[in-house]
Amino acid sequence: MSVDLTMSNGVGVLTLRRPPVNAVNLTLVDELRAALERARDDAQCAALVVTGGAGVFCAGVDTREVPAYDHRQRAAMLRGINRTVATLYGLSKPVVAAVSGHALGAGLVLVLACDLRIAARGPFKLGLTEVEAGIPFPAGPLAVVQAELAPERCRLLTLTGAVAPPDSPLLAGVIDEVVDAEVVLETARRQAQSLAAKRAFARVKLQVRGATLDRLRRIVERDEEPLLQGWT
Repeated sequence: MSVDLTMSNGVGVLTLRRPPVNAVNLTLVDELRAALERARDDAQCAALVVTGGAGVFCAGVDTREVPAYDHRQRAAMLRGINRTVATLYGLSKPVVAAVSGHALGAGLVLVLACDLRIAARGPFKLGLTEVEAGIPFPAGPLAVVQAELAPERCRLLTLTGAVAPPDSPLLAGVIDEVVDAEVVLETARRQAQSLAAKRAFARVKLQVRGATLDRLRRIVERDEEPLLQGWT
């Protein structure tokens, strides 16, 4: 399994487990969406923490495997990415990212789709590296990036592919809190529980994200050919 979901005291911890760098392929996308749906539908799960373990959160799309996909696999990959991002971004429960390592490309998109983002202090690199990897943004991730980043931050990060440690000024507005590595997960759990205790959290989240969620729904409903533009 590429994804692990455990539960403790009402908080689910979803961990990416595809060594060595949690690179995103079709299997990981499908398993991630299934885990998110389980957390969404579990009445005992009041909040969710998304993490990748020590050293790496997610290094982005698997640039060895994915470019070799045939037309059918690429279409499935794009549909899967868009649906997974829409599911994560639209989860009514609080979702906190616990980043203990590198988060690049699609990895940082997953972080941006969370409600709060806690990162470890250290020489880890974060960035939207699609321009360097030669794989353009799928429509769903692009919608999240544009919604969550201020225009000037979006321009700099997407067009330059620059990477920086979590506490860099370049990532202002991306990471909410930088803490020591040994307390990242516990801090994320505590923040998730705090958000879950807020009575109007789900309603306010829907208000704030409503326009982007409508855009994501339209993207998910597209047919195959528009999805593949730029990926063929």
